Amino acid sequence: MLIHKMKLDDNMAVLDINSGAVHLVDEIIYDVLDVFNGENDEETIRAFAGRYPDEELREVLAELHELKDEGLLFSPEYPVPDTFSEEPVLKSLCLHIAHDCNLRCGYCFAGTGDFGGKRELMSKEIAEKAVEFAIEGSKKRHNLELDLFGGEPLVNPEVVRHVINYVRKREKETGKNIKLTLTTNGTLLNDDIIEFLNENRVMLVLSLDGKKETHDEMRPFPNKTGSYDSAVRGFKKVIESREGKNYYLRGTYTHYDVHFADSVLDMTKVGKEISVEPVVGIDEPYVLTEDDLPVIMAEYEKLARIYLQRRREGNPFDFFHFNVALDNGPCVAKRLAGCGAGHEYFAITPEGDIYPCHQFVGREEYKCGTLDTGVVKPELVKKFRHMHVMNKPACRECWARFFCSGGCHANADLINGDISKPYEYGCKLQKKRLECAIIIQSLLAADAQEGGSDLRPTIDNFKYKVEK
Repeated sequence: MLIHKMKLDDNMAVLDINSGAVHLVDEIIYDVLDVFNGENDEETIRAFAGRYPDEELREVLAELHELKDEGLLFSPEYPVPDTFSEEPVLKSLCLHIAHDCNLRCGYCFAGTGDFGGKRELMSKEIAEKAVEFAIEGSKKRHNLELDLFGGEPLVNPEVVRHVINYVRKREKETGKNIKLTLTTNGTLLNDDIIEFLNENRVMLVLSLDGKKETHDEMRPFPNKTGSYDSAVRGFKKVIESREGKNYYLRGTYTHYDVHFADSVLDMTKVGKEISVEPVVGIDEPYVLTEDDLPVIMAEYEKLARIYLQRRREGNPFDFFHFNVALDNGPCVAKRLAGCGAGHEYFAITPEGDIYPCHQFVGREEYKCGTLDTGVVKPELVKKFRHMHVMNKPACRECWARFFCSGGCHANADLINGDISKPYEYGCKLQKKRLECAIIIQSLLAADAQEGGSDLRPTIDNFKYKVEK
């Protein structure tokens, strides 16, 4: 598969999979590419004889040949870069500040905070060791990311403050640039902690599941009362305090809320930076079903139309999964390997155990070592490092492989018991939102170029650049 066609209403686009070039096209080109493979001109003309004039078909084919010659259509596959044979450099670390939570969310992959074990809090000593593990593992790399996670990290506020202060101290001493992120349900945010987080440039991921009734149903306190009002009160305060920057409202939709587009719009009343993910599970009643798929696909299209309209009207909101850079995409290695779990990214538990990522915590076969021993399973690290899209049979044939990077290893393991077999349901959703995203960004790019464009009359091109 060398190209992929996609459509949203009357907007048609073609992706050249290997180069990443995206072409907004008209109907004749969209149709012709069902037959044309870059070489079979006469076969293509015969296939559309009587439907389109011969002269017009030949003009279209000449145009497509020009794109092919430029490496923007039917481009060949490029080799896997040598970076995967090198020793990995740590880029990101997730610190489980608390294996405890003050909420009891119905779909929590962390077992309402304890990750299938005992409820416990990270100590200052373990937090410092984790920071040193990250700094040492990052070697000469200048940029490093640390995520403060739970459970709910703010049930352990002293260690949150301590580790942030320690990071900023070590940042100065090492000359590194360390980005901090904290994920919170918002119910424990107060003026003091908000001021502290703002002063220390801490990115926030704020958990909000759309409308009040949806949020309260899935994210209650232990006494079964809803947490929406308390969470939103904290979220509005912190978003306003940082002038609407450096945060994401992050939600989850389930079988109970498949019409999630309205939930996203409701979230824009709280903040404009939004990410909403599908729930993942096995037998639980909230798990998405095959019957939900047509509704979900329609919801992504509905959200795409609203997103595009709001952008054009000057009243935008940001939806994480529609953020596809068509002009300056990530490097080849990043596009192949994704998040880097298990070789460039690890998670640290309150006891100091090391796992490939936060979602693997509690799956003992994936425990890589401890902060005292370091990583003691090099074969597991090697397995994760080489588990990129070109080594996954299902991914090698998928048009979206360079955008989704093979999906989530933890979800693949949960559903299939094998990190080399992608979670198929998640793949379907990922491909749909990618199609919406690519068309949206292409149309916005065309809007920006309107008036001074020297683009071809029938094809607008937007190159997803690959840094080799």
